[in-house]
Amino acid sequence: MSRKHRTWAVLIALVVVPLVLLAIGASWFWWQLNPPGGAGATVQVQIARGCSVPCIGDELSHRGVIGPSWVFSVYARLHGDSNFRAGTYELRKNMGIDPAVTALKKGPRIAYVKLTIPPGFWLQQIAARVGRLPGLHADAFLQATRNNAVRSAFEPDGTNNLEGLLWPDTYDISAEEDEILVLSTVVQEFDKRAVQLGLGSANVQGHTAYDIIKIASLVEAEAKFDSDRPLIASVIYNRLARGMPLDVDATLIYARGNPRDRSISEKDKLIDSPYNTYTHTGLPPTPIAAVGAASLRAALAPATTSYLYYVVIDKQGHTAFASTLEQQNANIAIARQNGVF
Repeated sequence: MSRKHRTWAVLIALVVVPLVLLAIGASWFWWQLNPPGGAGATVQVQIARGCSVPCIGDELSHRGVIGPSWVFSVYARLHGDSNFRAGTYELRKNMGIDPAVTALKKGPRIAYVKLTIPPGFWLQQIAARVGRLPGLHADAFLQATRNNAVRSAFEPDGTNNLEGLLWPDTYDISAEEDEILVLSTVVQEFDKRAVQLGLGSANVQGHTAYDIIKIASLVEAEAKFDSDRPLIASVIYNRLARGMPLDVDATLIYARGNPRDRSISEKDKLIDSPYNTYTHTGLPPTPIAAVGAASLRAALAPATTSYLYYVVIDKQGHTAFASTLEQQNANIAIARQNGVF
């Protein structure tokens, strides 16, 4: 080969071939941005909280919305698009990166999941339900209830425990909400509903709002029927006024720490805990459960009675009340005859 031919060959190798390859690469890259032909079927893509640009690219590629995920990462970073919101998006298969980015920038289709908090639930039970929601964790939720990340208007200074201060209800939770936002929602709902029921300015027999919530939580845990709640509340207030131990079985269950085990033994009445209302007079340190409207009303407006005792008297859960120990023992005998215990 002549020198002239070698020069041309080198020139082609050094200039023309790279230009051709560059053109092919650019065409391929452009094809990834806007693929030829129409987009395919609709597909739902879930972008999790904290999902980075590469993470989003992997999800889009996995769902067939785009080709290689790295192209999405490069394109998004070159255009300064990196703050995509978590949530559910309706995209199309093979729609390409450019249309996908445009759709992502518009934000997700708001999709909600249900969170149901029944009256009487403990914080640990509520946290477990939150932990079953997509992207949320029970431990993070429970920690937020104890570190002042969210506070109730009815939470006393020096207290960092939200037990009893979450309103029981069914909530719509979006994919954009984290544990603290969920907690803030249910605490704010408690504050709003408690004020509506008159707790904000309440003072029942010298007891503060927080004490009233404690009493409401005891009523919630002890009563099955709404008609019994004001009467149980009257027993609690009457015993407090006389300096008598409350002897509320539900506080023993709370002290043991297992909400699913509702059995009580004589040994349990000796548990060394400030929540043991058999060995400690007065109210427990905090509420023991989420309180519903009926229990809070009962604690705000207890019945006027001379009752000092109560016992569940039948298997349906009705309660019998007594003013004397003799009457209480007679009710206990009836409860035994009914097979309650």
